[in-house]
Amino acid sequence: MPLLLGPFVRCRFSATLRVLWLVFAGCTCTGSEHATATLPAAFNDLLPHFLVEPEDNFIVKNKPVTLTCRSTPATQIYFKCNGEWVHQDDHLIERTIDPATALPIMQVTIDITRQQVEKIFGLDEYWCQCVAWSTTGTQKSQKAYIRIAYLRKNFEEEPQGKEVTLDQEVLLRCHPPEGVPQAEVEWQRNEDVINPGSDLNFFMTTDHSLVIKKARLGDTGNYTCVAKNIVARRKSNSATVLVYVDGGWSEWSKWSACGADCSMWRSRECSQPSPGTRGKDCQGLDLQSLNCTSEQCPQTVSGAEDVALYVGMVAVALCLTLLLIVVVLVYRRKKEDLDSDVADSSILTTGFQPMGIKPSKPGVWAPRPRRPPPHSKNSHLLTIQPDLTTTTTSYQGTLRSRPHTTGKFSMTNGPLLDPLPNGSHTLHNGKLNSDPAEFVSRLSTQTYFKTLPRDVANTSYGTFNFLGGRLTIPSTGISLLIPPEAIPRGKIYEIYLTVQRKEDLRLPLAGCQTLLSPVVSCGPPGVVLSRPVILSMDHCSDACLDNWAVRLKKQNYEGTWEDVLLMGEELVSEPYYCQLEAETCRLFTEHLGTLALVGESLHMGAAKRLRLVLFSDAYCSTLEYNIRVYCMDDTQDVFKEVMQMERQLGGRLIDEPHILLFKDSYHNLRLSIHDMPQAHWRSKLLAGYQEIPFYHIWNGSQRYLHCTFTLERLSLSTCELTCQLCVWQVEGEGQSFSLDFNIAKQDTRAVDAEFLLMDISATALAGPSAFQIPYLIRQKICSSLDAPCPNGADWRMLAQRLKLERHMSFFASKASPTSLILDLWEAQHFHSGNINQLATVMADIGKQEAMIFLVSDGEC
Repeated sequence: MPLLLGPFVRCRFSATLRVLWLVFAGCTCTGSEHATATLPAAFNDLLPHFLVEPEDNFIVKNKPVTLTCRSTPATQIYFKCNGEWVHQDDHLIERTIDPATALPIMQVTIDITRQQVEKIFGLDEYWCQCVAWSTTGTQKSQKAYIRIAYLRKNFEEEPQGKEVTLDQEVLLRCHPPEGVPQAEVEWQRNEDVINPGSDLNFFMTTDHSLVIKKARLGDTGNYTCVAKNIVARRKSNSATVLVYVDGGWSEWSKWSACGADCSMWRSRECSQPSPGTRGKDCQGLDLQSLNCTSEQCPQTVSGAEDVALYVGMVAVALCLTLLLIVVVLVYRRKKEDLDSDVADSSILTTGFQPMGIKPSKPGVWAPRPRRPPPHSKNSHLLTIQPDLTTTTTSYQGTLRSRPHTTGKFSMTNGPLLDPLPNGSHTLHNGKLNSDPAEFVSRLSTQTYFKTLPRDVANTSYGTFNFLGGRLTIPSTGISLLIPPEAIPRGKIYEIYLTVQRKEDLRLPLAGCQTLLSPVVSCGPPGVVLSRPVILSMDHCSDACLDNWAVRLKKQNYEGTWEDVLLMGEELVSEPYYCQLEAETCRLFTEHLGTLALVGESLHMGAAKRLRLVLFSDAYCSTLEYNIRVYCMDDTQDVFKEVMQMERQLGGRLIDEPHILLFKDSYHNLRLSIHDMPQAHWRSKLLAGYQEIPFYHIWNGSQRYLHCTFTLERLSLSTCELTCQLCVWQVEGEGQSFSLDFNIAKQDTRAVDAEFLLMDISATALAGPSAFQIPYLIRQKICSSLDAPCPNGADWRMLAQRLKLERHMSFFASKASPTSLILDLWEAQHFHSGNINQLATVMADIGKQEAMIFLVSDGEC
């Protein structure tokens, strides 16, 4: 007889109930069919109970999840999600019979999509439950919560490198990125997974930190924290752990026999253990003496030898006394010289002497010489023309100095132009020639220079007085301008400038932060300055402050990094002020120290500039040929370091560098090579492309990431290579290199010189040679423009003409706003500035030529 299952479904049953429900089990309802059924009378008094209830689940990317509900006996089953019934057409229904109890079983499934979850609650909790009916009543299942799975890209805390002694406990902290479900954490050492179960010297804490109970020499390596869940797998930056061994002293040897001087000796060696892996040398004496007793002393006869000894001692004492007297006299004489020397006023008004450029070596690219500045009709407003015939940075005029004048920095405590007794004037000017290694070594012995790196190639220094000067690290874009009057009169400072490249000086970065500039040190810290100096250094951001929160960080005396400035929110009362240009940061500061720029992206539109540079082997005698692609921050400092490294490797630059904007989109960087002549070349890369993880690039702590493409020529006679090399960010910007060159040629391809930056300029300039504007003319400009004029013909108009309006409040807070504007102009235009252009700006302000420096209050 027929059994009514609903308005659309009929199933036919045989005489026996068991067979009837076995036939019924073959009926499946989908689409528009209702999840309802009429139960036989034998089951009418039973409440439904759930065999399968929906369980919590996660949506991974865009893949929907399926929820299942199974109940017996039931006439209807429907899902309810977040308080609303799911439409019947979205249910998939299956019916079976329990062979053990003969009870009917109904199963219903639904799919939940990412759009459904986001539409209602975004990333909040989304729940579903099913309700089953029978003729007796209803039952509700447990709630199943559906969450969108994700794993953030940046670790909240990354492990930091350490140097530890043997058997010392080591704690490496790791706080994985936020994620749903919560990420599992494992540790790797040199890419191998650490298993604390098999190596009991390792222990992982509940907060995912790794503990090395007793450091062994074999524990030295690169440690990486790895976080993973069902969505993704993330790696932290590697932290280098270095286990070193401090030296121990051996046992003392036996005492020696008493010598002729009535003393005995014993010794020991630093060999148990010997210091290793940067370990400390042994502390204490390695040789010890002891006076013998009178009975142990060898018997000697006093005579002529004793008399000679006493005479010698007296002579030595007399010599030392005379030497001390000479030292005192020389010191007093030098002090008198220091107080009497002054600067020649004719030098202070002498024009700028341009930087000399030595001829470049054959086969090495050098910057093109600067063209002479074009003639300007207003050039006479600044009265002095540059001498373009000179090839040095030293002053070319006549200097008369006293016979005893030395190469020290001469200055005066009195008025600027007080004459010397003989009517002549002296000035230390131009290049400062000294041994850089000796200077760095001397500073490193002082307490506040203990951390100064002994990297002479990346350090410049000089001795300066109130006339100021300039320090430059060639080919890095890093310089320090010391304006006139920044150093108090009567003071002489030895100032250094260096770029830090040690890995252990890496800044701790968190979240979306990235290093945007080199880490630069200038000092000595704590020196007293009367006005700000200007530190210039490259940065690699897109220079759009709407995309970034850019912070200036400074390392304090304890080695901790502190935020000292947030770009765009500078206060004129703070000791730091910054101008962010397209590729350069100009920092005004009266406090020297170790500084760096760190950026935090505000959204995925923020981008860093990457410089893509290609190198290959200069000479190839085998079938294999390598092309190295460097993906580095677009700063001259990193480029210089890569160039130096490639010169040591014997590499050659094979194309002009390209610039790529790398966005904070979490997408990786991919590199591939195409269009090689298959008859002559093939790539040994098995995959279609190579990939650099996003966080390796974005963090900025790995200075010169690169990928190598190994190619193989099919014959040694093949020398011509043509191919297309592509570099792109997934779903972002890309660049391509079209290569066509002969690998057998020894000379490098002629690339535009400015990419190589072979800067051989003087690293230190003191006095007027460091500036384009002569000192006295500068003073007259300041006195002319500092006083406010009702018609605006003052320092404010000068700032507008030079496009520095954003810093008006900062300039106005200083005693001489004009001097700060001229300082910034000097910092920007040392290599490329034209003093005639500045004269033109002065004329545009409205000053008459004849009275440009003699404006009175009435004329304002």
